[in-house]
Amino acid sequence: MFTDESAELRKKLPERISRLADLVYDLWWSSSEEARSLFRSISRHHWWTSDHNPIRLLQDIDSERLALLAADNAFLAKYDALMEFYGSDLLRKDRFVATHHPEIAHKTIAYFSAEYGIHASLPIYSGGLGILAGDHVKTAHDMGLPIVAVGFLYPYGYFEQHIDSEGDQIAEYRHLVTAMSPLKKVISKDGEPLIISLQLGEEESKLHLQIWHITVGNVTIYLMDSDLDLNATSDREITKRLYGGDTLYRLRQEIALGVGGVRALSALGITADVWHANEGHASFMLVERLRQEVLAGKSIVDALAHIRATSVFTTHTPVPAGHDAFSPEIIADYFHDTIREIGISKEEFLELGKHPPESGTVFNMTALALRMSEHRNAVSMKHRDVTRAMWSEYENDSHQIIGVTNGIHIPTWISHELDQLFTQEIASDWKDRLLDGEMWKKVFAIPDEKLWEFRKDQSRSLQRHIIDNLRLTQIDESESELVTRGAFCNPYALTIGFARRFATYKRATLLFKDPDRLARILNRKDRPVQIIFSGKAHPADKEGKALIKEIWEYACDPLFRGKIVFLENYTMHSAKLLVQGVDLWMNTPRPPMEASGTSGMKAAINGVPNLSVMDGWWCEGYNGTNGWAIHSPVDEPVEIQDMLDAKEIYRLLEEEIIPLYFTRDLQDIPKGWLDVIKESMYSVIPNFTSERMMKQYIEELYIPAMRN
Repeated sequence: MFTDESAELRKKLPERISRLADLVYDLWWSSSEEARSLFRSISRHHWWTSDHNPIRLLQDIDSERLALLAADNAFLAKYDALMEFYGSDLLRKDRFVATHHPEIAHKTIAYFSAEYGIHASLPIYSGGLGILAGDHVKTAHDMGLPIVAVGFLYPYGYFEQHIDSEGDQIAEYRHLVTAMSPLKKVISKDGEPLIISLQLGEEESKLHLQIWHITVGNVTIYLMDSDLDLNATSDREITKRLYGGDTLYRLRQEIALGVGGVRALSALGITADVWHANEGHASFMLVERLRQEVLAGKSIVDALAHIRATSVFTTHTPVPAGHDAFSPEIIADYFHDTIREIGISKEEFLELGKHPPESGTVFNMTALALRMSEHRNAVSMKHRDVTRAMWSEYENDSHQIIGVTNGIHIPTWISHELDQLFTQEIASDWKDRLLDGEMWKKVFAIPDEKLWEFRKDQSRSLQRHIIDNLRLTQIDESESELVTRGAFCNPYALTIGFARRFATYKRATLLFKDPDRLARILNRKDRPVQIIFSGKAHPADKEGKALIKEIWEYACDPLFRGKIVFLENYTMHSAKLLVQGVDLWMNTPRPPMEASGTSGMKAAINGVPNLSVMDGWWCEGYNGTNGWAIHSPVDEPVEIQDMLDAKEIYRLLEEEIIPLYFTRDLQDIPKGWLDVIKESMYSVIPNFTSERMMKQYIEELYIPAMRN
């Protein structure tokens, strides 16, 4: 059971449109353009000022406006059509699992992740891991996969980013107002909020976690929150922020996720057939399962065998420093009671996470997951090879790490205008046929003039967003003066997008290796080019923040004035605007440090070709005609590698990309550029959709685990 927070909202709504209260509390709407369009039609102003949060929108709107809408035939026609579709979608019986794998339709998969990127209005995500988890959940609904997800509420979520007058990143944490979020408290049998508890360390008090509930169609996500009066002050902080604090904070948070998550499902009466840890943050889930299996009467040998056989582990990190590790002494302290209840020695317990295996000095979360999961995957084919080399000690012929390349939830990331164009030119039911490669050949028949007009419309939409809402740079000129000097107001310019987490290996400033050469590229009057940067650095990452400041300084430099912009506070919403509105998507990680990357996929489906280093997904995605590849010399010293990669980018821009973009026919249409766009769409959409990804998870990981 759970509380009905929508009841108060339902009282405010006229009876004729009262079902809006149900819709806004189901994040199903976040991937429905029809739903978002309906919310915009209620009040464009309130939709904007609410940060696209329909609960806040309806709470802020006055009753008179709602009464008018309830009597407006045009609005009611849209409302009725949407609600009919929403109701029928929840009850669909012809989904992938029911049709192709009915034997698993009534099983349960427990999916653990430290973050979920469902929509910008629920900021419990920071980057690619969370966005992937959000797309995983949405696709589970679409395909009828019986998943129950577990994570944290994070009252302060991830930070909002502002760039001050010196170019420094300022992190601001906003408290999540639960009354304006699609959250419902889970209620126990006695009518009180459901709270579970666990012991943190031998000498510490118990940690209490309250359970909240959100829905994404037919998928439920349970979120735990430690901000309770029952907890000590330090314990209330455990789920306060995403990825905050020191090593001890991180350990306590990961114990709460793994151990607390298993206990939460037990308290809810949920028995899972398969347990999936999305990255090492959730690995303690395996330890708690071991404890419960032994207490239920299994021998340690049988319990370990059962857990291994029914567990799936996904690793996303090709960088050794990205794998969480803790001292054996502190692990022994925090799991004192667990070790005693399992009935093994401290040394035997620590062996589960010992790394390196032969003479380990740390308890490594990835090593723990690899030892206790038979079904393991990396997130691209290149990442699979890198991961196998990194963790070769934990593999054997029968239990190898496989590659399941990430995919994206296309209904979430595709622009409304392209959705309409595909409906007209491809098929009315194209969203139900995403894996139909034959159907996608119709992309090549889309008239060039239609496709080019669509691309220009997307570019204009991005420019309007920047002009209306963006603080371009804090220098001695107003925004309007910067705009009139040409910053992203030239509809003829080629716009390059670079947006992602600002970690040093992403090499955000690679383009500036030769500033003079870059300035010549950007400032040609007959072939103007402009670049938009966006992304956050972790608040504790001084080097990442320094990169942001460096780009800000270049934006202020007369060489680049009006040609370079940094868009602050990168979120899911701004990410959509960027992958839909730029002309070229650039990705420059230092190989082989990119596990997969999905922003380039989002750009490609929206008609934005990629210029990327051959790493992650692009090793599979690039076919020679659907974008451009930077073949980085990985065996060179870092400084030489960076310089060679920068020179190759300059060459590609000067000799291939910019000439192709500006070669126009008599109707001013760049037919060669559109050929690249069409090839990009055709090659990426059916192969890098989350439906393809989930099909692999089902057939190569979940079903084998269920058979065990």
